[in-house]
Amino acid sequence: MSPEKDDRQRRLPAGRKAQLAAYVAEAGQVTVAALAERFGVSIDTVRRDLDQLSADGVLVRTYGGAVSLATAFRTDRTVDQRLTIQEREKEKIAALAATLVQDGSTIMINGGTTTLALARNLRQHRDLTVATNNLLVPAALPPSAIRDIYVFGGAVRSLTLATIGPVSFRTSGGDELDIRCDLALIGVGAVSADAGYTTSNLAEAAMMRDMISRAARVAILADSSKFGRRLFAQVSELASADYLVTDSMPPPDLRDALAANGVELLTPAASPRPRHAPA
Repeated sequence: MSPEKDDRQRRLPAGRKAQLAAYVAEAGQVTVAALAERFGVSIDTVRRDLDQLSADGVLVRTYGGAVSLATAFRTDRTVDQRLTIQEREKEKIAALAATLVQDGSTIMINGGTTTLALARNLRQHRDLTVATNNLLVPAALPPSAIRDIYVFGGAVRSLTLATIGPVSFRTSGGDELDIRCDLALIGVGAVSADAGYTTSNLAEAAMMRDMISRAARVAILADSSKFGRRLFAQVSELASADYLVTDSMPPPDLRDALAANGVELLTPAASPRPRHAPA
């Protein structure tokens, strides 16, 4: 393509968006400002293009820019990187999941940035007991909402800032205490009709499965970019959850599978209806 033709195509919406998508795929991660300068258009135009490309599943929108699908779905991203991905969707999920938490209850929260957003959204709650392996959660929890906080021990994964180990606590004599919670809020890496809920790390999957087994109710938290995918380790089958809290409706096959397994789908367009009254 000649330089003159290339410049003309950049000014055409379809051609520009195609080149923009290709550039994001090559760069991996870009900012709105850098794209506006590169393509010679306004920041508002770039934002509209990115929003459309994100809706089309071509890239993943982030705060202030976008990342390629390959970058977004890498399993070795640090917490700092993951905090910028699907940020608005995670906030919607967090606000909705917080409505399932009842004052005076005991909850378990696993590692991840969606569950970190949930912790920040508990400011209207009171008298909660929280057990977590997410090292960022204790500082994010509003002090007015908390009665007690417990952090599960074990090795620390530096990529996720979460502990990997048994979901248990012991007495001073070494005996394991039997612990249970009213609600487990579990962020997962992928959700599919055939594989259920999966994640990329085997030890994390085992820990999440243990949290689920100790909960009276289970809410799985996953944004729509995780639908129809399977990662390395299965956390559990679809039926192990009472709720799937997400930002938009899943594709028909996953939606049908969730309904068949008795999982209530909670999206911002629907109001949550907890199945159990407060104790």
